[in-house]
Amino acid sequence: MLELHRADLIELPPVRQRPPNNVTARRVPGGVDIDTSPIRTTLRELGPLELYQVRRSATERLFNALIETHHYLGYSQPVGEHLKYLAFADGRPIAAFAWSSAPRHIGCRDRFIGWSAAARRRNIRFLAYNTRFLVMPWVEVAHLASHLLGRIARTLSDDWQRLYGHPLLYLETFVDPQRFRGTCYRAANWRVLGQTTGRGKDDQTNRRNRPIKNVLGYPLTPRFRELLESEGT
Repeated sequence: MLELHRADLIELPPVRQRPPNNVTARRVPGGVDIDTSPIRTTLRELGPLELYQVRRSATERLFNALIETHHYLGYSQPVGEHLKYLAFADGRPIAAFAWSSAPRHIGCRDRFIGWSAAARRRNIRFLAYNTRFLVMPWVEVAHLASHLLGRIARTLSDDWQRLYGHPLLYLETFVDPQRFRGTCYRAANWRVLGQTTGRGKDDQTNRRNRPIKNVLGYPLTPRFRELLESEGT
């Protein structure tokens, strides 16, 4: 019944009580001992960059600890389909990216795609959401963030296909305008679509209960609209 509710096929009554979630309540990842000496150089002089998908690998613990320690939102255990990436330069971690299944309802995104409610329910799995993006605080390299976004966009769908059995057609993220301008996304050709409503997915009051964020999107194929509107995707 929960799956039918999530697919908007039935409407369950509001949740009265939320039991502890053993998945999301896992122990907070501990710190790691790494070299944090400053890296201040140009992208060209930084040298070869190595980008690894670390989900279900021995390096996943390092990813979790870096996000917990250095990202302003900290680490939270994703639920559902998700991938994690670490970028290295000369063996040192310089950036981390997390991607998860996209939220079901984002008004400006849904209008931009132009899909019907039925198509959205059927094809939302072909969208991924950039939940965490961290350039390590000791790294100062101009254009590094947009360069890595471009690198990941070229490999993310194939990596998703290998782990979950289906590709991705579209990427999205949310940027808090009180903290960031989203410059690196724009430089990587992501498009600003609008803003969130400031209400969570379980909202019952139609009142804002969280910060409003800018919504940015990036199609992985020119045919994304055609494919996402298709009944046979």
